[in-house]
Amino acid sequence: MARAVKKKKGRKAKVGRVERFARSAFSWLFRILWWLGIRAAIVLVVAIGIGVAYYHSKLPDFDNIMDGRNRGSVTMMDRSNTVFAWRGDQHHVTSATDVSPHLVHAVVATEDRRFFSHFGLDVRGLARAALVNYRAGGTVQGGSSLTQQVAKLVFFDNERTLERKIKEVPAALALELKFSKNEILSIYMNRAYLGAGATGFEAASQRYFGKSAAEVSPAEAAMLAGLLRAPTRFAPTNNLALAQERAETIITLMRDQGYLTEQQAAVAIAQPAVLSKAAAERAGGSFADWVMSSGPDFLTRSTTEDIAVTTTFDPRIQKAAEAALTHVFETKVRPGSKAQAAVVVMSRDGAVRAMIGGRDLGGTEGQFNRATQAKRQTGSLFKTFVYAAALQSGASPLDRVLDEPLTLRVPGSGDWSPKNYTRNYRGEITLVEAFRESINTSAVRVSEGTGRERIRALAQDLGVNSPMSDGPALALGVSEATLLEMTGAYAGILNGGVTAIPYGIRQLRLKSDGTELMSSGRPQSVRVLNERAAAQMVWMMNQVVENGTGGRARLEGRPAAGKTGTTQAARDAWFIGFTGDYVAGVWMGYDNNKPLSGVTGGGLPADIWRETMTRIHEGMLVTPLPMEEPVPETPQIIAAAGEAPARVVENVSEAVETVFKNVLNGLFGRN
Repeated sequence: MARAVKKKKGRKAKVGRVERFARSAFSWLFRILWWLGIRAAIVLVVAIGIGVAYYHSKLPDFDNIMDGRNRGSVTMMDRSNTVFAWRGDQHHVTSATDVSPHLVHAVVATEDRRFFSHFGLDVRGLARAALVNYRAGGTVQGGSSLTQQVAKLVFFDNERTLERKIKEVPAALALELKFSKNEILSIYMNRAYLGAGATGFEAASQRYFGKSAAEVSPAEAAMLAGLLRAPTRFAPTNNLALAQERAETIITLMRDQGYLTEQQAAVAIAQPAVLSKAAAERAGGSFADWVMSSGPDFLTRSTTEDIAVTTTFDPRIQKAAEAALTHVFETKVRPGSKAQAAVVVMSRDGAVRAMIGGRDLGGTEGQFNRATQAKRQTGSLFKTFVYAAALQSGASPLDRVLDEPLTLRVPGSGDWSPKNYTRNYRGEITLVEAFRESINTSAVRVSEGTGRERIRALAQDLGVNSPMSDGPALALGVSEATLLEMTGAYAGILNGGVTAIPYGIRQLRLKSDGTELMSSGRPQSVRVLNERAAAQMVWMMNQVVENGTGGRARLEGRPAAGKTGTTQAARDAWFIGFTGDYVAGVWMGYDNNKPLSGVTGGGLPADIWRETMTRIHEGMLVTPLPMEEPVPETPQIIAAAGEAPARVVENVSEAVETVFKNVLNGLFGRN
């Protein structure tokens, strides 16, 4: 018995020693951890403090931190001073206290519901995001407070790294230390990118809704706040339905957090935000891109200031051209056609009023402006310069030229023989007949008889700056040019022989104070074709529409003039013409240079031209064409070298006058 009691006491003593040892070890470990923890905390606090001090020292004043853009913006106004397009990074400084309360509530509800109560870090939000991300096995939710997002906008880039997240903490605390909550919110609302080139909520409100951020409704506020997650994806100009769907989610959050009543939320969902008229139309995109590329680089593409540009753009004419193009493709072109088309409309002085750079086929087609960037063979369009140069040299539209087979020796290439489109020949015909029916053999004879150098010089003087062929095929339009160049050159003929180089800028000024930077982008006009030659050329072009290849361009009750153009294998089809008021050019073709099927310049391009001009001139008074019908006189025979005498004259004085004119033309290229 005594021995059993003794054993129990031994076991208790042993257990007691183990327990005391464990307690002692735990106490020692706790003291070590406590010691390390205190010191680590001190080090962390010191490090955060140093970080806060560093970022605090880097923070600019409130007024200087509101605009975080790297470049300025360009706001474009049409000929009536109404905004129609924006480029660059739009920005309008505003304060959180000045915008609509609905907008403040929408931003806080979707980005940081405890913004006004935390100290810069939303600990609960961080914990919630960490749990969600852990369960998802990756980053699916962010826990950054609104202040941390401001820190990112001010100090960091968009790269998601652990280092950046750590640095956000002292940066956010520095912001909270220096600025009030309203000031932090103001910085955020001014620096956040919201799609379509709009930086800040005031710029976005103006861009999408055409109104100040102080005036937005709950539905509009929700749509703007919804852009914060993915500005490009949810931009209403990109996908209005998706933007409205995202806005509905924000409206629900605003209701759940007490910012909207049930009735207000129901109304906002039932009547979603829509784009302003200007934003919805997105008119003049190609025109705006052209203005950006044609204006001074430091005031457009690379501007660091906010620039306002007054342009020559006319939205009414743009709509007319777009409606005409759509109508022709819907009614006269097979469904699913991938053929492209471009349209340019300008006044007779070269002021561009409308521009279509191509059809939107749901891909990247709209990024390429076929009116200004695509250089294509001009075909028979170029014959206008051939005959204009002949008239400038003293010829008459009633002079005669052969339409017969012709063979010319081309140095380095051998013999070359132009062929007519119909493969038929008419013998001796007048210049106006040859031009009206676009006869190739006659055009080459006129070109060779007038002189290629003179023709090239006239085309260049009228505004065709693209390189031109040296050989006799020059007359048939084997050289390439843009639609804008060719339309501008034709405008010079309508303009009485005075250059009408295309321009789109009327004035550039600073948006901040209205300081004028450039008064006009219009090039100086120069006479390059004498009035008689210009007027008779207009008459010949009128004959093309009235009695020739351009018959489908004829306008009801309004005189018109123009020229068709079709290149080899119908890879390009053109029609450029004018009334007394406007010049319009149309091009059709494929981007891959594939031949068109059954299309010539006198077909679909002429149809598009007629539909465009009919819509443009609706309700306008008829302006006569500045044309002169030639008076019959002793005809001249225009021929290639060695074919026939240059001219039959009746007396010595006429011969002397002709020689004198030819000498002057040889020296100066014009009368």
